[in-house]
Amino acid sequence: MQSFNTNVNISSNDLIKLAADIKSWGVALGFAEIGITDIQLQTAEIAHQAWIKKNFHGDMDYMAKHGTKRSRPAELVANTVCIISARLDYLPPATKDSWQVIHDSQAAFISRYALGRDYHKVMRQKLQALCKKIEAALTNLNYQNLNTTNTKNTTFEYRVFSDSAPVLEVALAEKAGLGWRGKHTLLINKQQGSWFFLGEIYTNLALPIDESAINHCGSCSACIDICPTKAITAPYEVDARRCISYLTIELKTAIPIEFRPLIGNRVYGCDDCQLICPWNKFAENTKEADFNVRNGLDDVRLVDCFKWSEAEFKQKMAGSAIYRIGYQQWLRNIAVGLGNAATTSEVIDALKTRIDDKNTLVKEHVIWALQQHGQTDIE
Repeated sequence: MQSFNTNVNISSNDLIKLAADIKSWGVALGFAEIGITDIQLQTAEIAHQAWIKKNFHGDMDYMAKHGTKRSRPAELVANTVCIISARLDYLPPATKDSWQVIHDSQAAFISRYALGRDYHKVMRQKLQALCKKIEAALTNLNYQNLNTTNTKNTTFEYRVFSDSAPVLEVALAEKAGLGWRGKHTLLINKQQGSWFFLGEIYTNLALPIDESAINHCGSCSACIDICPTKAITAPYEVDARRCISYLTIELKTAIPIEFRPLIGNRVYGCDDCQLICPWNKFAENTKEADFNVRNGLDDVRLVDCFKWSEAEFKQKMAGSAIYRIGYQQWLRNIAVGLGNAATTSEVIDALKTRIDDKNTLVKEHVIWALQQHGQTDIE
């Protein structure tokens, strides 16, 4: 927990004004919206623990190892009484149509959130900037009403998060009024769809909280119906072990054979459930230049990606979320995509260049891919 050491006297009226200012400053910093909530997550805790008991988290041990810290914010960060939740649009402008890429078996589809700079850094920088605004405000006499009887002398403490700690981001954002949890488990905003990142500021400031969002999914089941691997096992429940985003990003071992044909050409993440969601007709492109497409990743061929050396991968993916999966896992994913591609001599020749790859994970998936093209005389 970072602290701002100047003690300040904060009245209830001060806190109301401060909350309104925080929302205004957030928008000025580039956030789509700011909401504020308390730390009561009992319902979300029950749901999360039930999800863990079903082993739906797969190999993501970090989803369970922190116990109740994920659903009890004050256990994660002492003195937390309030959480500022932020959402940041990421849909980059001027990208090739996602469905066109997905339906082109020679192309490599990369989830739209990963086409630009790694969001962790961008989000944290903006959240830290917002905290600096709060610090500055708390030094202003307008926030030090010493003549008000309902005042509290306190030190401003805070810690920022962006998908980087045991935090129930969607549950907090929903309570803060930023949207509702869709049946695909992502947050949906009635005015702007779901193409945004979430981030949080845990703080000891007892700010006034916002009303929770209302669910507007109704009887729609579009996201459930379109999921390639049927990972959405029930409304508002995802078995990560079947999810293409998990299989291509979180899973570090071999992709189960039964899922490989279903992955198609999705080599990093999967956006199908968002692409089909009717609320995303209201989505807006990001204004954050860091999220613009880098290295033409919205329209790149599988065979070209497969040719990259490790040095080329590191150079092209520097600063990208994709960099974190590493070169070998990248090749594993591309091999699956090539196995699902239409059979051409170019595809087969590309796969054969790595038939003797020293990495057993890559080699296994290359052999599988070649077998999909009728190349059975291989080991």
